[in-house]
Amino acid sequence: MAGALKRRIGLGLLTAYGVGVMVGAGIYVLVGAVAADAGGWAPLAFLVAGIVAAPTALSYAEFSTRLPEAGGEAVFVEKGLGVGALGIVVGLAIVAAGIVSAGAVLRGGTGYLTSITGLPFEATVAVMGLALVAVAVIGVLESLALAAIFTAVELFGLGMVVFAGATAEPVVSFSAAPPVVWSGVAAGAVLAFFAFIGFEDIVNMAEEVRDPHRTLPRAILLSLLITSLLYALVSFAAVRAVPMELLAVSEQPLALVWQEARGGSAAFLSVIAVAAALNGVLAQIVMAARVLFGMGKRHGALAVFHRAHPRLGTPVLATLLVGAGVIAGALALPVADLAEVTSAILLAVFVLVNAALIAMKYKNPEAPFRVPMVVPVFGLVAALAAFGVTIGGVV
Repeated sequence: MAGALKRRIGLGLLTAYGVGVMVGAGIYVLVGAVAADAGGWAPLAFLVAGIVAAPTALSYAEFSTRLPEAGGEAVFVEKGLGVGALGIVVGLAIVAAGIVSAGAVLRGGTGYLTSITGLPFEATVAVMGLALVAVAVIGVLESLALAAIFTAVELFGLGMVVFAGATAEPVVSFSAAPPVVWSGVAAGAVLAFFAFIGFEDIVNMAEEVRDPHRTLPRAILLSLLITSLLYALVSFAAVRAVPMELLAVSEQPLALVWQEARGGSAAFLSVIAVAAALNGVLAQIVMAARVLFGMGKRHGALAVFHRAHPRLGTPVLATLLVGAGVIAGALALPVADLAEVTSAILLAVFVLVNAALIAMKYKNPEAPFRVPMVVPVFGLVAALAAFGVTIGGVV
């Protein structure tokens, strides 16, 4: 049937997808930017960002069992708050966030690649972007299998960075760290939050997951837990091994950790960073296309996107449109600007999703997976506070 997606994904691939899109969403390129704001307290900034993300991840986990549909947040908000127009706005915002996020990651990954190959930047962006769009069109199982390979490669690279930083002689800026400046930590957390983007993408794969009521919440929580541990270790290794004045201005911060800690070339980390970027971009293209597909089912104006290729089982038109936006975004703006815009959009969506879950729990407390009411309440407050900080920084 033209409108049907194929259920081909299990817990392992879905968790790898979540971890891959989060790790690929910025840890390889954002550590330096976070350190510029938070200084030696960059690990604390990542922790704060994780605290902001955690309750909302739990809200998503409950919603994913209540409404396991490809529209994700758009469906959650529309059903929970009973406002169809708001669901459209949220869905389009998620698509925009996916496009901008993938553009940021594609730009960062291309920077790593061109630094070791000397290839022209614009052409490299276009070729890498088109190749990933082609994979996303071919099939979801193929896309997530490739993403799992990328995830394994990038986790190996992060492990090498943690090892290098943990065994290096601590730098002065780490040994004599100044007192915590909370305004700097908050600003760093806004950027660090970008590196947690990805758990919300999992819900948009609902119509391609086997046994979604069990698989979706487990994949969300597992991927957030794994990623939080990784970020804590990696950011600690970075501030321990690299002088802050160097780390804060580096565009390849994790390669710098290896160079400072072990000496010699860090070209292999640049290659791994490219794999991480490709992973993040592919995951966001797949996600945003599924949101358009799900919205097309509910809204006549977007019905053209609710079509899957009869043989490939993928939403081809939606994927091509998203891919074009990603390539354009990567060519247009710096990584930090793209990250801040993405964070602002997603935090606004997180506020609405938590509010929708609060309303739905009042109307119907029963769900296959439930969290206490305090979870979406805290998620709403935390996301609203973080949104205010983000808007202040962007404006």
